[in-house]
Formats: sequence, C-alpha cells, structure tokens
Amino acid sequence: MAAEWLRLTDDGGVVLVLHIQPGAKQTGFAGPHGEAMKIRLAAPPVDGKANAALCAFLAEFCGVPKSAVTLLSGEISRAKRVRIDALQPAAIERLRALG
Repeated sequence: MAAEWLRLTDDGGVVLVLHIQPGAKQTGFAGPHGEAMKIRLAAPPVDGKANAALCAFLAEFCGVPKSAVTLLSGEISRAKRVRIDALQPAAIERLRALG
C-alpha cells in the first residue's frame, strides 16, 4: 500500500504532503500525521527560515540539489506540499520506509 503523503509524479519526481512543526529541538521526520508526514524543524517560523530549512533538509535526505526541491503550497502554513525532482529509486524507497 502506498503512503498517502507520498505521491509519485509521471516524470520521476514525488510530491510530499507534510505537516511541519517549526522551532523544534532538532530537525527530522516525526512519523505520520493523518494523511501527511510530520517533520520537526529546528528553524523558527520567521522570514521563511523554516521553509528554507525544510527544503535543505529534504534535499540532503534525498541526495538531490536544493534546486530540485520546490515548495508547492503552504508557504505560511504548517500544512505543506513539496515537490522533489530527479530522485533516484533508492531515495524513493527511503521515503516510503518512513511510513
């Protein structure tokens, strides 16, 4: 069964449905949160710092350049949709293994 928060695109990318908790002690995946994946971010939710930290975290986790990560929606919300392009199959499996 495919994770509801992880959707493959026709061109080899993925769209992630995320719930973000900014201002946490450390950055990392926290597990499923309804139909989203919860990510805790150490960055504060001011001046776009949390969004930048989210994109950098996902790029590093997936082994892609930061330019391959795009925030599709939720710029000022905890509920976000993020697209990641140019993923290797191993990175997709790492994401699927999260939940």
